[in-house]
Amino acid sequence: MAKAKMWILKKHFEGFPKESNFELREEVLPELQDGDVLVEAIYFSVDPYMRSLSKMWQKEGDVQYGTQLAKVLKSKDPAFPEGCYVVADCGWRTHTVTKAKGSAGPILTRIVSEWPSDIPMSLALGSLGMPGLTALYGLEEVCKIQPGETVLVSAAAGAVGAMVGQICKIKGCKVVGSAGGDDKVVYLKELGFDQAFNYKTVPSLEEALKKASPEGYDCYFENVGGPFFTAALKNMKPGGRIAVCGAIATYNDTAPQMCPYPHHEIITRQLMVEGFMARRWRHKDEESVKRLLKWMKEGKLKTKEVVTVGFENMPTAFMKMLKGDGLGKAIVKV
Repeated sequence: MAKAKMWILKKHFEGFPKESNFELREEVLPELQDGDVLVEAIYFSVDPYMRSLSKMWQKEGDVQYGTQLAKVLKSKDPAFPEGCYVVADCGWRTHTVTKAKGSAGPILTRIVSEWPSDIPMSLALGSLGMPGLTALYGLEEVCKIQPGETVLVSAAAGAVGAMVGQICKIKGCKVVGSAGGDDKVVYLKELGFDQAFNYKTVPSLEEALKKASPEGYDCYFENVGGPFFTAALKNMKPGGRIAVCGAIATYNDTAPQMCPYPHHEIITRQLMVEGFMARRWRHKDEESVKRLLKWMKEGKLKTKEVVTVGFENMPTAFMKMLKGDGLGKAIVKV
């Protein structure tokens, strides 16, 4: 009988996550029924949304949710033959018996058949997966960026932010990025950002944003929330568009942050502010991944990964990611 190891959310997070929030367990898997697929995880993704949506999406005692790149070991579903590779929403578990679709949508998604042999499949969890698609849809579908516009992105050295900046340059835009370290600022310059600064060391966020783009910003790709959002609003051009992707500066707060209400700036500057999740455009994913692959093969997209080895180190990798340790997409290799 096949067995699986899994990380359980033992207790909901209060403040910053701790090792004690998780518990490693093992279970015997059931035999496959018609339509079932047995997958084995190869890589796991760790992402900020796992912290922000935890209490909304899961109960104490559930398997910690998340996404993995997996190989199909056994199958009773002809659409997922043995040996194929899938992106699987199966959580933090080494092996899973599952149907391809659940009540909330697809659980298994095959990676595109044209996946090049010289591009790591782990990127299906990063720049060629959800983070890359989030960047693409936020820019194209929400902000509707146009050549010649100026785009601001916070947490710009993160998995999503780095892709935002590079796609902006492909689209003919000027892009300004903010990051939390001098090494990250250097990285953004290497990626082609027109301007980049360390938000932790500038005397004034508002002045730093004004200096980076005195004419203001047409679009803002929002990843952090908190005081940065307030400063960004004051530097938006009239009629500017804001894609709200995340608010990582607030996820571990035990009390709400107090900052000026944004209504005045939104009204007087007539800003469009829209929250989004990439799944809204899931029907476009295959075509979109092929576009990202093409840009990468052409050398227009670069990426870094922060790889932690060992399933037993999942909580450690998760906490390092939330602290902003390392440059690139955080993944765990089994």
